Amino acid sequence: MVKLPDPPSVADMRDIRPDVEVLPAGARLYRIYFRGGEHPGGWNRFRGFGPLPSARFDHHSEPPKVQERAILYAAVWEDPIVTCVAETFQETRLVDTRLRDPQLAAFSLTEDMPLLDLRGRWPTRAGASTNINSGPRPRCRRWSRAIYKAYPNISGLLYASSMNGNRPAVALYERAASALPVAPDSNRSLSDAALLLPLDRIASSLGYDLV
Repeated sequence: MVKLPDPPSVADMRDIRPDVEVLPAGARLYRIYFRGGEHPGGWNRFRGFGPLPSARFDHHSEPPKVQERAILYAAVWEDPIVTCVAETFQETRLVDTRLRDPQLAAFSLTEDMPLLDLRGRWPTRAGASTNINSGPRPRCRRWSRAIYKAYPNISGLLYASSMNGNRPAVALYERAASALPVAPDSNRSLSDAALLLPLDRIASSLGYDLV
């Protein structure tokens, strides 16, 4: 049996009990975003253009374009900064602290946020497996689109980072925007001298280079 088949129909998925993990108000999330380059982002900016080939859980409709559906990736709980680095720079395995002006932001939720937990048994009940956290990205995106339609009260996904030992990460749908604060707890450029030593340790632990 294929461990990650295509998702069931939206109607069938609605009959499958979701495993909901609620991130409580006050939970702190971390993310790396790029303030420069052709498509600059912001610490709280959901990306409306998609789906991107490199993004596992983009729920945007095909073909890629700017649309109302938007997504924001972040990390939470255990080793969140390591997860951010591992996920953001996985394609090149080079932590470039200057190209496109990467920023590390931390922010605390202002309200409870219900997420579908993909780390446990829900994928099995839905006919898949935890391979949904690391399987082919086009298929994972099809699952995300189906989940988005089937569970309108879900604000996003809680998944296991395949790049950092299954540490928790989140993919937030635009529905989650109201739970973000007006300002981050912190926001620093990766080129900040205060981050040099911790980034060097993180990169070394991942086998990434740092420049």
